[in-house]
Amino acid sequence: MKDNILIDKSIAFAASIIKLNQYLVQSKKESVISKQIVRSGTSIGANINEANYGHSRADFISKLHIALKETAETEYWLRLLQMSEYINGELSASLLQDCLEIKRILVASINTAKSTE
Repeated sequence: MKDNILIDKSIAFAASIIKLNQYLVQSKKESVISKQIVRSGTSIGANINEANYGHSRADFISKLHIALKETAETEYWLRLLQMSEYINGELSASLLQDCLEIKRILVASINTAKSTE
């Protein structure tokens, strides 16, 4: 199987989100938002991976759309964590940049898949 930059980036992002969750739970004693962000942040890669095994082009596109929605949710939680001062601006900016990069690749992938239908 050839390298897939989107899968690689989403796995690395999920690992960062898991580390963020550990930090929030252990250092900040925060568990509500951390549970939400770990669900949405790890779901991105899971849906991207699942898209590659879709039974049709429509199924592939649908799974990518779900992953795209998960990036939007994750972006929301990251912004909320920064605004509520659970994480600093530098960490927030780094994670948001990674999330937005995945979002841009997803949008391009969806558009490409739709144009080849």
